[in-house]
Amino acid sequence: LLCGCLDHSPYNHCSIKIILGTMNKKKDTIQPLDGTKVPRFAGPSTFARLPEIRDVEICDIAVLGIPFDAGTSFRPGARFGPQSVRQASRHLRTNYHPNYDEEPFKVLQVADAGDLVCNPFKIDEAIKQIEQGATKLLNKVDNIISIGGDHTIAFPLLRAINKKFNGPVALVHFDAHLDTWDTYFGAPYTHGTPFRRAREENLFLNDASMHVGIRGPLYSRDDLKNDEDLGFKIVHCDEFQSQGIDKIIKRIRDRVGSNPLYLSIDIDVLDPAFAPGTGTPEIAGITSREILNVLRGLSGLNLISADVVEVSPVYDHAEITSLAAATIIYEIINLFAKKSR
Repeated sequence: LLCGCLDHSPYNHCSIKIILGTMNKKKDTIQPLDGTKVPRFAGPSTFARLPEIRDVEICDIAVLGIPFDAGTSFRPGARFGPQSVRQASRHLRTNYHPNYDEEPFKVLQVADAGDLVCNPFKIDEAIKQIEQGATKLLNKVDNIISIGGDHTIAFPLLRAINKKFNGPVALVHFDAHLDTWDTYFGAPYTHGTPFRRAREENLFLNDASMHVGIRGPLYSRDDLKNDEDLGFKIVHCDEFQSQGIDKIIKRIRDRVGSNPLYLSIDIDVLDPAFAPGTGTPEIAGITSREILNVLRGLSGLNLISADVVEVSPVYDHAEITSLAAATIIYEIINLFAKKSR
């Protein structure tokens, strides 16, 4: 793991009480810098100005950047996603979340694990590097939230998750696209194929997994049938209007049950009005409010890890997409905090 954070961290043990104030006595968590004491535009460039992983003795959740986009089929640039999401996360007020009634960074020790290094020219090698890096990190921490990068990274991440949690997991995949195609131009590893490869290795439960937010035209009329054969159920984007949030939440909860849950969130599940900075935008998507409300409805499920991918900042405007991704990650951290209760 390589970390791009400053060598002279404000979280060093001699100055920690001065900068952060009193720490939670129960777990002695090192929390993000307080925005009322250090302006949000200042301080370290970690996610939400969290400590680096080297600054903490134990870690409940590690936020991991994976700057890889060699699997992209249309607009590249997601390799710059991790740094843009971290930058946008400065906007967040992280002390207290009223929707969960939680102070998540007091409940859990969360730290930024920097970026994985993966070969941008050899996808096969990059997949091995991501799997090995995530596996190594999961030997030290309880859970990870990965920032992509394109959706190719979900495949090696699921490999690592299966090692950590001893078998296949429930997969809830938020996306405009199925990402279960076989190959692109003969290539088996792309951002449109990760869950086909994952099914071939039995990395997710075929009776507890689903896509949420699917929309738009497909390559073939067989795509939906092939996807169903892999074990997915689908919440189509139009169903957000025809069924409403509560019914969609119930469908997800009923499908997942008590199984260990992995969330994989492609930012293009959002309408381009809410997330223009992505590689393959699809109009008529869900709103940022809708995805936050669905995530909040998953509180109490057995969440184990997650990824948020496909932020391509070169196509973004005023950090809209990066802020959406950063906020989604903060929501996921709150889900973990609620679970820990």
